Amino acid sequence: MGQVLDSLVKYADEIRADGAEGDALMRLTDRSAGRLRDAGVIRMLQPKEFGGLEAHPREFAETAMALGAMDGATGWVSGIVGVHPWEMAFFDPKAQQEVWGENPDTWIASPYAPMGVATPVDGGYILNGRWSFSSGTDHCDWVMIGAAVGDKDGKRLSPPKSLHVLVPRSDYRIDHESWNVVGLRGTGSKDLIVENAFLPEYRTLAAERVMGGVAWQDAGRDETLYKFPFSCIFPLGITSSLIGIAEGALNCYIESQRERVTVSGTAIKQDPYVLSALGKAAAEIAASRAAILETVDRFWDLTERGKEVTFEMRAVGRRTQTAAAWRAVGAVDEIFGRAGGGALQLSNPLQRFWRDAHAGLSHAIHVPGSIFHAATLTQLGEEPQGMMRSMI
Repeated sequence: MGQVLDSLVKYADEIRADGAEGDALMRLTDRSAGRLRDAGVIRMLQPKEFGGLEAHPREFAETAMALGAMDGATGWVSGIVGVHPWEMAFFDPKAQQEVWGENPDTWIASPYAPMGVATPVDGGYILNGRWSFSSGTDHCDWVMIGAAVGDKDGKRLSPPKSLHVLVPRSDYRIDHESWNVVGLRGTGSKDLIVENAFLPEYRTLAAERVMGGVAWQDAGRDETLYKFPFSCIFPLGITSSLIGIAEGALNCYIESQRERVTVSGTAIKQDPYVLSALGKAAAEIAASRAAILETVDRFWDLTERGKEVTFEMRAVGRRTQTAAAWRAVGAVDEIFGRAGGGALQLSNPLQRFWRDAHAGLSHAIHVPGSIFHAATLTQLGEEPQGMMRSMI
């Protein structure tokens, strides 16, 4: 285990217990957020000059997995909020100083979808809009959000142009009534509202430069971590936490079924059909974990050697990542379907893992259609265009 995860394992029981409270509060408990902050989870991909660890992405993924296995929402927040310092490394040093200068443990929320419009003015933009699904936002002091560039009348440009922009807590408000969902409730992924906020130019990045994997050049970065492909690092925390949730469901099932006897009087340990299904589910979850980590290790080795991670490699990597998510959640369904009526009790954490797994699978990063299409086209010697290149 890495140093961050080592410092969290001793609090595993507390994190599990706080998961139920966070589910009711519809945000992480202050204690859980404090544990993540004290351990440095959100600083794992942060630049060293601002107190970051610049950890290997594999260590970041394994930490999100382990936390997801303790509590789905805690793993999810660590994986999503934890990736923002990686992109923050590409912003103007003045912006980095504003965010981290006084406190390197300052957290940044998202999302990246261009749900609002940035209208150009002297020195920057005027930003307006409403953004949904800002995970962990109650514990963050800044947001890094997507914005469509508008014309002088505030209408989106055509063809579209997108920015990733930084906004301080003083310039947006959280709609606390916007998050009441069936799964990942503890993530507190609420809506944000920005009204006529001035956005200086230095707090913006061209979205296509970040997603195209070349923002490190603009920022003068030379560390392997920041040359790592966006299309691998951005989904990494999300899918890793989801695989951790599946592992948590498996662990929960095993612990609760050791002495269970069915209505027919058969001990679960003597039911060959259940044991076979459970073995297959465990293998599917393990395969999902291995696939994700293999891609990370391979891409890291290529990047470190100065080799190109080609579009085809990235597309296949996204296919692997997306398939891993679906495989893991399918295994959770096999587990939950054999857990008996007791698993339906809200006091049983298995039902929360099941709900969280399905909520996590609904994230846009796990939609397989265009990703599978693009990966196959590249392997057939074609060059995907338009939406087929999105997020690859």
